[in-house]
Amino acid sequence: MAFLSQGTDLAISTKSQRNADDCAAAMGMGAINTLGRVAASICKGPPVQPSFLPSLDVPNGGVLFSLPALLATGLLCHAAKYLQMPNGYYGMESILLLLAFMALSRIKSVETLRYYPPGEWGKLLGLDRIPEVKVTREKIELLASGTQATEWGMQLCSDWMGNLDDSWASFYVDGHVRVYFGEQTQLPRHYVARQKLCLRATTDYWVNAMDGQPFFFINKPIDPGLLKVLDEDIVPRLEQEFPMPTDAEVLANPHLHRFVVIFDREGYSPDFFLAMKNRHIACLTYHKHPGNDWRPDEFDSTEVKLVSGNVVKMDLAERGILLAGKVWLREIRKRSNTGHQTSILSTEFTSDKAKIASTMFARWSQENFFKYMREHYSLDRLIDHKTSSVNETTKVVNPKHRSIASEVRKRTAIHTRLLAKFGSLNLKDEIDPEKVLVFQQAKAKLHEEINDRHTEIEKLKAERKTIATHITFSALPKEDKFKQLSDQSKYFVDTLKMVAYRSETAMVQVLREKLSRNDDARSLIRAIYNAEADLIPNEEEKTLKVYLHQLANHSSNDAVQHLCDEINKTETIFPGTNLKIIYKLGSVKNPRHQDV
Repeated sequence: MAFLSQGTDLAISTKSQRNADDCAAAMGMGAINTLGRVAASICKGPPVQPSFLPSLDVPNGGVLFSLPALLATGLLCHAAKYLQMPNGYYGMESILLLLAFMALSRIKSVETLRYYPPGEWGKLLGLDRIPEVKVTREKIELLASGTQATEWGMQLCSDWMGNLDDSWASFYVDGHVRVYFGEQTQLPRHYVARQKLCLRATTDYWVNAMDGQPFFFINKPIDPGLLKVLDEDIVPRLEQEFPMPTDAEVLANPHLHRFVVIFDREGYSPDFFLAMKNRHIACLTYHKHPGNDWRPDEFDSTEVKLVSGNVVKMDLAERGILLAGKVWLREIRKRSNTGHQTSILSTEFTSDKAKIASTMFARWSQENFFKYMREHYSLDRLIDHKTSSVNETTKVVNPKHRSIASEVRKRTAIHTRLLAKFGSLNLKDEIDPEKVLVFQQAKAKLHEEINDRHTEIEKLKAERKTIATHITFSALPKEDKFKQLSDQSKYFVDTLKMVAYRSETAMVQVLREKLSRNDDARSLIRAIYNAEADLIPNEEEKTLKVYLHQLANHSSNDAVQHLCDEINKTETIFPGTNLKIIYKLGSVKNPRHQDV
């Protein structure tokens, strides 16, 4: 039997009742707001405002628990300033919330929405239904057009960086190879370490915080290498947020740095270290040529606080090093239980070796971020199948130079094997004139072959010197030219995924306060997002109560109750309404330790 919600004359609908009403809608599945849709179509008025109805057992209702974190992370902040969308039934705020909820609910593509009840998802936004796939794609394209999505993402990045501790602002930089299996274009091949194959792909360079949370990324359809991207794109972008120190500040602290950049061995370059040091930017990386091991008695057991908060003991040692006769650095080594030594180079002179080691080894947080985003947020998935032209002045590797260089490597490998074979030839039997003759002939023949190979290699090397290593894209032969993947919609959606990931991480930190195992928090938050909830609006009290159905066990429910207590302190207002959201655990018919 249906019953009334307190503070309203409307009966609370069940899932079965809503399903029947959605199927009977004259304008399509779930499109029950006929007047609003006609007005938006004919009058071209403003978007319809969210309006909630009492509803039981709304699928994925738990994703509404992410709303305070999404708003605090900046989902709707600056959106009206940078993003433009023409009037229609669906407003920009509703579209942004929908896309963020999709990411958190692990709906991996817009096409997958075809298999979710549109009316039920509409209840999460205060609408009769969500837009169909075609309309959603059109809205994404509108919001991503021009440079507005890029400007919006840069503003969000500035806000996130503004919350950092300036005394130790550290940024982790690494490239993520995004494999392309389509047939729209023949992208250049990249080595994909996780698959140990050379595949057609494009490269995104990500900048993350110490705990793995993302700031921004830069797409490079033609990968110039980490060093060039650091020097020309990433460092100038970071310098905008952290200006040069004054002469007085430098005089007071000669080792003062604006921020720290951490990267792997691909960025190893004495010239780059020196250039960054002169610009008051500290660098951390692994030593590419560490040389001999240090003496064991140089290492001492040191307590190191990891990014997770755990304190461990490491055997650390430190020396100063003049790299390539150009720049002085700190070299810090960690010695493992097996005796292996990991060498770290740093131009940061204000912190102790324990802090340097902790910062360098936290680089795995970025690798974990890539893995998690690929598995749960479909980071590599294309948003559309459009392509665009590559800038004609872009420098690319000369195919002729690459071909000759490849041939040099092949023949050098053969030459090396022949030298090894020549060195292993020995006359082991008794000295016999006939056997000696056969041995001398074999060795002479092998020696001649080695000389021939050496001559061929030298000729190829001489030819390689006459060919330019890089040429402009316009100079490429027609058969080697390609189109780059369009990245406007991809950039916009990936920015939303960054907001979603940061929001999820904030909620995970709250849950970990009540969980005995930190690793369970991510699994629990996914269970919350996929749980059903009851939505009970009250216009008199101006509240929207969200009752999350009980989870699988009491420990999870206790953690969720703690989450409810914390996010209720934010007193979040649902966007476009005057309803304050109140989060509770249980159901409207059977609330947990509280009254309806």
